Amino acid sequence: MSAPSFPPFSRRPLLWALLALLLLWLPILLRGPDSYVILDDNLDAEVSVPVLLHRFGVALDYRLETTIPAIMNGLPRSAQRPGLNATVGLFDLLPPLAAYWTNDLLVRLAALLGLYLLLRRYGLGRPADRALAAGVALAWAVLPAHSMYGLSALGLPWPVLAVLNLRAGRGRWWDWLTLLLFPLWSMLVLAGFFLLAALGLLLLLDGLRRRRVAWAAWGGVGVLALGYLVVEWPLISSTLLRPQFVPHRVEFRLAELTPKGLKAGLLSAWQYFVWGQYHASRFFRGLILLTLVVAAGWRWRRGETDKRWEARVLRALLGLGLLAVFCGFYPQLMGPVQRLAPSLGAFNLSRFHFLTPLLWFGLWVLALRELPAGPLRTGLVALQLLLGLALNPEWSQNLRRWAGRPAAHEPSWQQFLAPELLTRVRHTLEQRSGQPAAQWRVACLGLPPAVAQLSGFYTLDSYQSTYPLSYKHQFRPLIAGELAKSPELQRYFDDWGSRCYLFSAELGRNFRVARTDSLVVQHWRFDAAAFRRLGGRYVLSAARLARPAEAGLRPVGYCTEPAAYWGLYIYELID
Repeated sequence: MSAPSFPPFSRRPLLWALLALLLLWLPILLRGPDSYVILDDNLDAEVSVPVLLHRFGVALDYRLETTIPAIMNGLPRSAQRPGLNATVGLFDLLPPLAAYWTNDLLVRLAALLGLYLLLRRYGLGRPADRALAAGVALAWAVLPAHSMYGLSALGLPWPVLAVLNLRAGRGRWWDWLTLLLFPLWSMLVLAGFFLLAALGLLLLLDGLRRRRVAWAAWGGVGVLALGYLVVEWPLISSTLLRPQFVPHRVEFRLAELTPKGLKAGLLSAWQYFVWGQYHASRFFRGLILLTLVVAAGWRWRRGETDKRWEARVLRALLGLGLLAVFCGFYPQLMGPVQRLAPSLGAFNLSRFHFLTPLLWFGLWVLALRELPAGPLRTGLVALQLLLGLALNPEWSQNLRRWAGRPAAHEPSWQQFLAPELLTRVRHTLEQRSGQPAAQWRVACLGLPPAVAQLSGFYTLDSYQSTYPLSYKHQFRPLIAGELAKSPELQRYFDDWGSRCYLFSAELGRNFRVARTDSLVVQHWRFDAAAFRRLGGRYVLSAARLARPAEAGLRPVGYCTEPAAYWGLYIYELID
């Protein structure tokens, strides 16, 4: 008698997979405020968005004049996420940390269920394949992902399943509902546009091949587009119909930010092919490629003469390879394009990479189906599960914390946000100025402004995916002296600029200066007059300024807390 594929999953495999996911995430949840949360492009930017939207009561206020006062002297509301986004809603119902982990867990549960249902319908439909489908879905659900983007990456099985059902003529009301609701928990600019384009292209090619139009499937794509139109209406309206401001993105020059030449493009393409992109689940594809090789060998051993499987695999690999080449060379391709149409730099077409994780898992399933049930297939799925966990920083870093070996420069939620420290500093400055924090502005050096924003500060600097170009030009004089000292920082700000930060050539792009680093900036060329014109009064610096008077500043004091990652040097403008 052959050994079962997944002994623990023999009965009710989906239930076991869901339970396994909950148990794997339990150690993270038990850490509470001491849990590790992805920092880059997440805790330093995304988490503050829904918090501030609700703090100022503007989550659903889409009037043109509505702003978020704590950001950049009043960031237009339309530059932020829509209030109908499910993640934004969670942050209204729960405290920030609870909202973050609830959202993360719900995203992963939805990812597991979505891929399981997709596989059971279109990939692993035999009764004997239930355990395999559950194991693959569990491996999918633990992949590294920015869960603040909702279902934009791991949730893609849901709309794909719905459209395939409609194409096959077996769509039900829940398929239409899935397509209508999916935009509530995903982002148009990251995945939605590219998902719509990919589904439309596939249906077009399918129609040409079969010589008939799948009207129901096209209707489903239309419903998905309609959902995005409703949810993302503030963005669409303010960008295309009634432009509220010229975004800083029109000055994007991606070609200036990346290495140039054939070798650099091929290396980037290789990274996209083998690893993917970190916003859209960065994981090593090597095990999937190994499974393909093993499956091909198994077919050869069985003497398979039908070469349709090999043809499908080669076509899929070719498609993934071409997409990787496009993404790898995209910044260089945009150089000549922007010389003809500069504003096209505002759009990032390389985000088709959000679709590749699901494509890779589909390819993996093609290979797994060719292998017999038993230890080999079980071992490959278990290895992919372990690989996904190991590459998931929120899982691996929290495991290190349980082991008493935290990474020195990967602070926990509590250490990074340091609410006690920042609140104490704010109260100190409110007493010193005799005014509430809303009456004056600060900027941060060596730490992300989001840290200050979450503790009630109003910052002139911020990390935003879009903001008015005019503000970028107003802010630049503050740091012009430091940009002149560093061509790298000058390109970073002038040709990108989403991190509208205070820069120091001596610190470079170190925006996470720990208290234990004890860094000192010897000469800081800061335009205090420009800072004053924007309403600035205080600078919060994670590095000590050796000569603050040269920058038109005087020291106010130094504050820290034992549990804080930061030690803050406080400076104010010299009258």
